[in-house]
Amino acid sequence: MPPKGYHVVRRHIRRNPRPSTKKLSGWTIAGLVAGVWLWGQVFGFDGGEPEQSVQPQPSASVPAQR
Repeated sequence: MPPKGYHVVRRHIRRNPRPSTKKLSGWTIAGLVAGVWLWGQVFGFDGGEPEQSVQPQPSASVPAQR
């Protein structure tokens, strides 16, 4: 007779299956992270502020060249 929580299959003692808990595996999480990263590389994230182009401004202490 097998212990509680186990059953016999073809003369082997096996553990009873546990109820499904709908967890994400490590590979699934890694795939999702890679997908988000690739999406950001290809299409970019528009949530940030647009970059301001910096235009150089002449200094008052530098004499103008003629």
